[in-house]
Amino acid sequence: MLRGDLSDADMEQYVQERVITTTLDRAANWARGNSLFPATFGLACCAIEMMSVVGARLDIARFGFEAFRASPRQADLLILSGRVSIKMAPIVRRIYDQMLDPKYAIAMGACSSSMGVFNNYAIVPADKFLPVDVHVPGCPPRPEALMHGILKLRSMVHSDPSMGWRERYGAERTVEVLPDEGEELLRSSTEEPAGA
Repeated sequence: MLRGDLSDADMEQYVQERVITTTLDRAANWARGNSLFPATFGLACCAIEMMSVVGARLDIARFGFEAFRASPRQADLLILSGRVSIKMAPIVRRIYDQMLDPKYAIAMGACSSSMGVFNNYAIVPADKFLPVDVHVPGCPPRPEALMHGILKLRSMVHSDPSMGWRERYGAERTVEVLPDEGEELLRSSTEEPAGA
């Protein structure tokens, strides 16, 4: 190629086989989706299954997710692995709020998804206090199921990671408000728009 031995058609084929073009956003999404850092955070029995995905049998290091971070400020993925009690929910939310943006959450197991076998007053599903991106069903789910959930999250990140959970799920009108802001928001949403 350096001596000019390739004709126009051969040169075109050579370039098509060796050059990739993309946008900066897609390259950043690819890098972000292949380097998620989960928080080292386990709640109950599902945490044992979560720990086994870094072992030799499943080895999530193949996808760039092996670096479990002990500090939420270094993590961007929270795996809720087990039941969340009403007392624990504010602590989990604080950990989630301290994480890097963009951040993601996986609800692992029946307890964190739908309260599971502990369907009583003390357990709260993760969707009530946290925007969950992927639910992994099971009691407890096998490590392969968590791996599948992580790969589903990775495909979501590759498509549009900047999209928040409200836009992703079509919930733009759901707003979290403080108790004293509730009346003002309700009043503004019931007023008729100008010119209607």
